[in-house]
Amino acid sequence: MFAAERRQLILEMVRANGAVSLRELARVVQTSEVTVRRDVRALEAEGLLDRRHGGAVLPGGLTRESGFPQKSHLATAEKTAIADLAASLVVEGEAIVVGAGTTTQELARRLARVPGLTVVTNSLLVAQALAHANRVEVVMTGGTLRGSNYGLVGSGAEQSLQGLRVSRAFLSGAGLTAERGLSTSNMLAASVDRALVQAAAEVVVLADHTKLGADTMFQTVPTDLITHLVTDEPPPGEERAATELQALADRGVQLVVAPSPGAVPEAAPREPLPAPRRPHGLRPPAVPRLADLRPH
Repeated sequence: MFAAERRQLILEMVRANGAVSLRELARVVQTSEVTVRRDVRALEAEGLLDRRHGGAVLPGGLTRESGFPQKSHLATAEKTAIADLAASLVVEGEAIVVGAGTTTQELARRLARVPGLTVVTNSLLVAQALAHANRVEVVMTGGTLRGSNYGLVGSGAEQSLQGLRVSRAFLSGAGLTAERGLSTSNMLAASVDRALVQAAAEVVVLADHTKLGADTMFQTVPTDLITHLVTDEPPPGEERAATELQALADRGVQLVVAPSPGAVPEAAPREPLPAPRRPHGLRPPAVPRLADLRPH
């Protein structure tokens, strides 16, 4: 495929999806990530798109959130690896909340194997994934259906969460920065996510590397309330994503990093997290460095 044809296809994918990872672009145009990165730079120089950490987005301003059909096909391998690790953090008999999103949907499919689990969710897709699970109780919020991600939002959803207390909240979003924390482009979704956070003793954020450094309109979880981040290994050459991870670690966020898709893990998965004991904002005194935060 000639360079002009590749770049036109790349541009069409970004326009259709809002944001696409370099890995996904390379897969579709059947070339290397190095070549795709060069094409993206050329398109950025023409003002046709913007580069973001590990991908490309529509030009200008804050990152636009894609609809569910588009997001479900983005960074699929990374989301699978993240969901596998996040599921290993959940223990038998735990009560948790799980927010709406494509990554949390992948997590829910794995939670179906955890006996004695109680899952509170505002996501129809999370509930569907757990509907036939043995010994897993699913509690849904009320609210108004948001068709773009099949999540329940509004005052009904928020009121149904009042007085609830669970061990952990598992959330995803459209962007994550060390400075601002987790964010999304929809005000109603952000408000429900904040209510989910208030119901949990600890917050676990699920975000692939393409969301690191992305910033959207509405903050959902400030960085100092994020207990753990489950993410994937940034590809080689994505120094800014790695820098963002280190900045999050420096702010006290505990990282659980999945290897790049296709890589052979160096060690067995982490043991499940201990039961939450700390209030929000209280961190261990020692801040680990990024090199020490791979699964082991």
